[in-house]
Amino acid sequence: MPQMMPLNWILLLAYFTLIFLMFNTLNYFSFLYKIKKSKTLMKKIKYNWKW
Repeated sequence: MPQMMPLNWILLLAYFTLIFLMFNTLNYFSFLYKIKKSKTLMKKIKYNWKW
């Protein structure tokens, strides 16, 4: 039936976009950034007053 052919293409496009979006969101949320701790942390200055 040639009349049903556009429905199949639309269904394939919908499946492709759904799988594409799911793949992208899973890759985006599964990637973990490693937080780099800077070596130049602000140290608390302790004053040793001798009065």
